[in-house]
Amino acid sequence: MNSVREHVSEDEWQTRVALAAAYQLAALHRMTDHIYTHISARIGEGQFLLNAYGLMFDEVTASNLVKVDLDGNILLDPTGLGINQAGFVIHSAIHARRHDALCVMHTHTQAGVAVSAQAAGLRMLSQHAMRFYGKLAYHDYEGVVLDLDEQARITHNLGPHNAMILRNHGLLVCGDTISDAFDQMYYLERACQIQVAAQAGGGPLIEAPDAVAARVAAQFDRPGRPSRDKHWPPLLRMLDRLKPEYRQ
Repeated sequence: MNSVREHVSEDEWQTRVALAAAYQLAALHRMTDHIYTHISARIGEGQFLLNAYGLMFDEVTASNLVKVDLDGNILLDPTGLGINQAGFVIHSAIHARRHDALCVMHTHTQAGVAVSAQAAGLRMLSQHAMRFYGKLAYHDYEGVVLDLDEQARITHNLGPHNAMILRNHGLLVCGDTISDAFDQMYYLERACQIQVAAQAGGGPLIEAPDAVAARVAAQFDRPGRPSRDKHWPPLLRMLDRLKPEYRQ
């Protein structure tokens, strides 16, 4: 696996490093489900990187990511473990139809699945949730995502949005960079955690009015928002202290 860098372009290698960082950060933030969820990144036309099926998130490095094409052909698999079929179906669907989505992240966290099972979905109970006001899609559960015919329904329901709740299943986000996708998932996950915690308190809940929630969403989307560029470098510095091997 040490020779992977010698056989890929510099652009692909840098994408591998950033994607491995996202996996490690997801592990540190406890956004994992054993070996069963995925983060992908597009590299070139019709190809993307995905985790090897059998590695925990904290085992993912730049060198052991699997390169696959949109038809499911494995182009480079240093571990020989292959990829998860459900992961391929979900991620290839979005990479094939959303060319603005460089990175796609899917999780099965306790809070995310809990909110996905609530009829009202994500409620405007926190600033974290209000970021997604009017920008959150939903996809009804059809079973484990193994059938290619579900791809059209997933992407139809996602539409132009970058975040989606998969009913009875989990959370999904996409972004034009790996850092943006991770930032969105962090906020969506925290919004779900806050919602479940608030509901557990048992008292009446205060939900923001539509006008307020819309204003907050617009504030998060304002051009030049500094955190777009500032949130990722300190996360990488933390990783370089704790898990520098992700770059290998």
